[in-house]
Amino acid sequence: MKYLIASYRFAALLLKIGKGYFTVLFLFPFLDQHGRALEVQKWSINLLDCFGIVVQVEGAFTFKGPLLIVSNHISWLDVLVLHSIGYCRFVAKSEIRKWPVFGFLSNKTGMFFIERHKPRDAMKVVVQMTDALLSGEVLAVFPEGTTGDGTSLLPFHTNLLQPAVSANAPIIPICIAYKDRFSDEQSHAPVFVGETTLLQSIWATLTAKPISAQVKVGGLSYCSARSRKEWSEELHQLISALMASPSPFVADRS
Repeated sequence: MKYLIASYRFAALLLKIGKGYFTVLFLFPFLDQHGRALEVQKWSINLLDCFGIVVQVEGAFTFKGPLLIVSNHISWLDVLVLHSIGYCRFVAKSEIRKWPVFGFLSNKTGMFFIERHKPRDAMKVVVQMTDALLSGEVLAVFPEGTTGDGTSLLPFHTNLLQPAVSANAPIIPICIAYKDRFSDEQSHAPVFVGETTLLQSIWATLTAKPISAQVKVGGLSYCSARSRKEWSEELHQLISALMASPSPFVADRS
């Protein structure tokens, strides 16, 4: 029965992905930025629904720019989780651009792609992000630079915070956790680390017990007179504290 349900969800997922592809190709050219943002948000909610994932948020979340969202990173699902709450432009490794379908959609929905091993390319992206913040946009970064298992926070790459420093924009720290909706224990299904392929991760999530994506939101943080490194260390501590704090959500035992 579990695999029958997963197969049905997978078919629904393919249909929703196809709809997103159609929307980007034929509807986006006629929409303004606000209209596109709403379509991205609706599409993300629909995709998460295919996985049976419910998003829960603790704290005051604002999507009013200029703003840089700084988050821990567990899975490719993190992007959908945040987009389901509100639209923001993500910074991701350039390899994602080559993913079938998802790469195309990510590019068309405003994602910045960075060649992490090319300093000149990284500086170009930092300038683009700074300009976007100065224009009042909301951006999001995963300063760990890679995905983790959700139990601890990896060191931060401070260069991803430079646009907020240059644009004098605030940062909001958040923590994402994937929990079993019945027991409130960590769900390992969405974890996307090591040699796990995208397809394997998708199937593991589709066949998992119902999942809640829990988003804990910290308060706005400003650079003030601190160095980028000092700011990064504080943000790392804030997100680590959010990660270690008890879950505020009651497990769904219905």
